[in-house]
Amino acid sequence: MQLAKNIHQTVINNRRHLHAHPELSFKEYNTSAFVKARLDEMGISWKAIANTGVVAIVKGALPSDKVIALRADMDALPITEANEAEYASQHEGIMHACGHDAHTSSLLGTAHILQSVKNKFGGTVKLIFQPAEEKLPGGASLMIEEGVLENPRPHCVIGQHVMPSIECGKIGIRKGKLMASMDELLVTVKGKGGHGAQPQQNVDPVLIASHIVIALQQIVSRMANPNNPTVLSFGKLMADGAVNVIPDTVYMEGTFRTLNESWRNEAHIQIKKMATGIAESMGGSCDFIINRGYPFLINEEKLTGQVDVFAEEYLGKENIIDPGTWMASEDFAYYSQLADSCFYFLGVGNAQKQIHSALHTPTFDIDENALALSTGLMAYIAIRQLENK
Repeated sequence: MQLAKNIHQTVINNRRHLHAHPELSFKEYNTSAFVKARLDEMGISWKAIANTGVVAIVKGALPSDKVIALRADMDALPITEANEAEYASQHEGIMHACGHDAHTSSLLGTAHILQSVKNKFGGTVKLIFQPAEEKLPGGASLMIEEGVLENPRPHCVIGQHVMPSIECGKIGIRKGKLMASMDELLVTVKGKGGHGAQPQQNVDPVLIASHIVIALQQIVSRMANPNNPTVLSFGKLMADGAVNVIPDTVYMEGTFRTLNESWRNEAHIQIKKMATGIAESMGGSCDFIINRGYPFLINEEKLTGQVDVFAEEYLGKENIIDPGTWMASEDFAYYSQLADSCFYFLGVGNAQKQIHSALHTPTFDIDENALALSTGLMAYIAIRQLENK
C-alpha cells in the first residue's frame, strides 16, 4: 500500500493529462506515445502492436516460468464534456467518459510498483495497453490476432474497470458470467412516401418501423428464457419526412445483448424473421443487418476465487462486493474466451463529493483517491498470483 501511496500524485497527474487529451478509438496516437514515454522512464521494455497498442514486460528476478497479463484500455468517446475541472477535455466532442484514462494511468502506476520490486518476485508480468475498446471490432480482437497472448503466453489475464455506482475504496468481483455480448442492429425500413393527407396512396415506413420496434420486444418477453438475461433496445430512429410528408424510408439503430451464445444465435434468426415479416405484411420491406460484436465476458471460477482472496487480504472482506451481472459489454471478453480471466470493478463514486454520474455521460468523473487503490491492488494481485502454485 505504501508504494501505491508514494506514487499516487504521479498517477493522478498522468490521469489528468490523459483526461485533458482524449483520443477516439483507433486514433490513440498521442496516448500511445505518452504510455511509451512513461515506460521508457521506468526502464520497462515495450513494443507497439495493433497500430496504437502497446505491450510491455516486467520480469521478476526470481526463478519462475509463470506469466500473467494485466490489461488497460486507452480510447475515449465521442461525447462533449460538461465538467469544468481544470483537467477537462481540451478536444471538442471527445471525452474520457468511460474512465479509460484512469485504467491507463493505473496500469502505468502498477508497472512502476512491479518494476521497483522485481527483485522480490519470480515470473513475468505482461502489460497490455489496448486501443479501441469502444468500437467494433474491438482492439482486443486485433491485439489477439497480432499475438498479444503469445510469446510468452500468459497463464491468465486480469483487468479492472471503474464503476461510479460503487463507493471509492471498494471493488466488485463476481465469478462466472459478468457482462453481456453485444450486437449492433442496423435496420432500413422501405415503403412508398407521399403526402401525409393521402395515406391510402402510400406505404408508410414510419408506421411499419413503429410496429417493428414494439413487436421485437417479444424477443425478450416471450422468446427468451426468463433465466437468461436479454436486452433489445433501439436508440436511433430517423424518418426524414415532414409534418405532411411521409418518407420513403426509415432508418433505425439498436443493440441486442445476452449472456448465452446459443440463444444469441437463435435470437438473431428470430429478430430478422419477425422484422422482415412485419414489413412485408404491411406492404413494405426491411433490410436488417446484425453486426456481431463482443462475446459475453466470463470470469473463470478458480482464478476469480483466488483474486477475491487476494483482494480481501489487501482491502479487507468488508470492501469486496458482488456487483451482479451487467448487461453492458466489454471487449475484454475476447481475452476471457481464450484464457483464464478475471475482470473486476473499481469503485470510484463518492456521494459527498457529488461524484456519481454514470459512465458514458458528459458529467462522468472519478474520485481520484481510487487511483491509489487501483495501482496497489493490481500490483498485489499480480505478485500473489505469480507466487500461487
